[in-house]
Amino acid sequence: MKALVFGVDPDSIPEVDRAGGEENPLLKGLAATPMNLIEVEDPKPIGPDWVVLRSRMTGICGSDSKQVFMENAEDEIDNAMTALISFPQVLGHELVATVEDVGPEAAGAVEPGQRVVLNPWLSCGPRGIEPKCPPCQAGDFSLCWNFTDGRLSPGIHTGNAKEATGGFAELVPAHSSMVIPVPESVADEVAVLADPFAVSLHAVTRTPPPPGGKAVVYGAGALGTTTTAILRQLYPDVEVATIARWPGQAEMARKLGATVFDPEPRLELVESLARWSGGVLRTPWQSLPFCHPGYVDVVYDTVGKPDTLEIGIRVVKGRGSVVVTGVGAPGRFEWAPLYFKEVRLIGSNAFGLEEVDGKRQHGIAHYLDLVQQGRVDVSAMLTHTFRLDQWREAFSTLARQGETGAIKVAFDQR
Repeated sequence: MKALVFGVDPDSIPEVDRAGGEENPLLKGLAATPMNLIEVEDPKPIGPDWVVLRSRMTGICGSDSKQVFMENAEDEIDNAMTALISFPQVLGHELVATVEDVGPEAAGAVEPGQRVVLNPWLSCGPRGIEPKCPPCQAGDFSLCWNFTDGRLSPGIHTGNAKEATGGFAELVPAHSSMVIPVPESVADEVAVLADPFAVSLHAVTRTPPPPGGKAVVYGAGALGTTTTAILRQLYPDVEVATIARWPGQAEMARKLGATVFDPEPRLELVESLARWSGGVLRTPWQSLPFCHPGYVDVVYDTVGKPDTLEIGIRVVKGRGSVVVTGVGAPGRFEWAPLYFKEVRLIGSNAFGLEEVDGKRQHGIAHYLDLVQQGRVDVSAMLTHTFRLDQWREAFSTLARQGETGAIKVAFDQR
């Protein structure tokens, strides 16, 4: 089969990838990325309880693009997550697929020809570990204790363990517990958004805003858009402000019902958020002012860079929460308001079993239900699709979001 493999020598670089590389560091990284579309052996079920999927549509996650662009690679050489991955890799965990082959112990769980969405976590079940660790027993698969153990190489999810290759390929191995059936009424273009939606659902439902409260969403990419949509649909009495960098993102946030602010200039952003929320600004000798008292209950930071974290802790209220779903490179920022206001800084990692309206099930299953009920529609955030052999154009489109208006980009392999 053909697979887009990370960790191999690239082909010669087309001129289109060189253009603008000096001005755009993401294009510069793309031009040098160690990735290539090559022929590899077809995967087989890794165990008797595994299946093989045929890719239909695969979204490009922010973590995929960050790796391919080698964004801030020098600043993140000490990233702790390198303890939990293995190479070479075939990325792509936001997958809609058709069941191709079924191992003997997976028969009955899914059937050949069935359309499914991938739950990518390589936790105790896929690794063949019994008894399951406490997080897996609780449905917190992304906190599994055994990401380096069992029958797989190190890897937290499909695409970053070398045997568990991802959706940037024609065929994908998956454990029977990792596939969630897609209803006939839900199109591939809608189902492919299940993963980022579930990430945001986990963040919001685990740290929800209070009734009648105020929430700020920093970022309006895939995670920011789905976070805004969840807040507006599931918490309709909560006021939502979304910080959007690009015009296309801002337009979608407005359509979802958010008040939209530009991230720059930062002083104006803090002042605007204070006016919107009713916060009282306190101005230090140097640097940005902060709100005290503040009236923003929760900030959902889908970017996770020092600059965005600094804004969050400055505008949130005393003992409010800043929930971080994005992961940027480390860096210094002035964080005295964090301790002074006793702000809760909360990391939020992917998804598992979530509770919505009193019903507990996988976050991806919640998304499919909400779509069928007509309560959620984020389909407009899928802005671009490409064939797998157009991978350079796909990532270039993401690197030039200001020009292209890209929010979610996917490979269409049907």
